[in-house]
Amino acid sequence: MSKPEESDKSTGGKGLSRLEGLVSGFSELLERLNQVSEQGAEQAQQAERTLRGTFGGEPGGRKPSGVFGLSVKLGLGGNEMKVEPFGNVRRDRVTGESVVDEIREPLVDFFDEHNRVLVVAEMPGIDTEDVHVNVRDHTLELSAEHGDKKYQKHISLPQEVQPEAIKVAGQNGIFEISCPKR
Repeated sequence: MSKPEESDKSTGGKGLSRLEGLVSGFSELLERLNQVSEQGAEQAQQAERTLRGTFGGEPGGRKPSGVFGLSVKLGLGGNEMKVEPFGNVRRDRVTGESVVDEIREPLVDFFDEHNRVLVVAEMPGIDTEDVHVNVRDHTLELSAEHGDKKYQKHISLPQEVQPEAIKVAGQNGIFEISCPKR
């Protein structure tokens, strides 16, 4: 059996450099995961502060349903990382109390493609015919309502789109809104 040094010599040192590259890649991955963990912990603490308190309902009425979550997005090949909250729970700026809004903000992914802007939205409990899309001043207004489920989100568009050509397709609460560019 040959020694590691002999293998590296026979392959021109490629084996060692590949191993170093692999180790370097794992190191970078672990560092990125650590960053996500730290940012997630900060967001979780903020969410905990936001959620403290009680959610009251109307006397004799139904208690409001609160939804709160965090979305962590990592850019491929770059250092871009976003941690965004979503849902319908927020802190009232005046009283500091937790408030449950009737309308939820859906979790949304946004893709600026060559010939279109694609928005992927998660709105559980909604059917395609319940989704309404409007465009005003480079802003896409997304809303949906079905029974007691209500969603709304305003999304800034990078450029002008063709409102008359927007298509909405969805299944099981996941919707693709395709907006052709002008």
